[in-house]
Amino acid sequence: MIDKLHYISQETENISHLDAINKTLIAGAKWIQLRVKNKPENVILELAIKANALCKAYGARLIVNDHPLIALKAGAYGLHLGLTDMPIAEARSIVGGQMIIGGTANTFEHVKQRVAEGADYIGLGPYRFTNTKQNLSPIIGLEGYEAIMKQVSIAGITTPIIAIGGIELNDISLIMTTGVHGVALSGALTNANDPAAELAQMYSALKVLNPINN
Repeated sequence: MIDKLHYISQETENISHLDAINKTLIAGAKWIQLRVKNKPENVILELAIKANALCKAYGARLIVNDHPLIALKAGAYGLHLGLTDMPIAEARSIVGGQMIIGGTANTFEHVKQRVAEGADYIGLGPYRFTNTKQNLSPIIGLEGYEAIMKQVSIAGITTPIIAIGGIELNDISLIMTTGVHGVALSGALTNANDPAAELAQMYSALKVLNPINN
């Protein structure tokens, strides 16, 4: 089961990855992607182990970005791979058949590629410009999602598609009308003054029950 709301960790001048994850877990998030760039693998592994412990304490699931071996060693629920990362088939040979693997896409051709590769979910984006990611792919925008999701429907593709990239609370309702499964957010939660209230409104926009109340 792929959650409808994914939180992607980020580190800022004011908050570390682990503190940002902890803050979001307390608020009620249940699907956390640890996305650490430009750090040695031993540092990322240590962060992944600690992040997984936090997630388990809150009944949440950890996805590790980019690093299949780290995901495996940390006991993560899943792995997410970008378009320039290791091929999904190669990663699958490392992590085994049970781990969830998601893949990034920017076009309908990428979506078809990810489906053929056996991705369990697809992160389609970016919705708009975001500072969170370097080497950003072309912006898709709402009309782009509408066009791609129409092609997805015609092709009979049922792999869950998660919209990603600069998404804020006020974007969610409109994005969901395109037929995507859910959304992934980063700064909207990392920088929230009241993440629990923000998250509750996000779940409402997604039309799912807030897990912190259940």
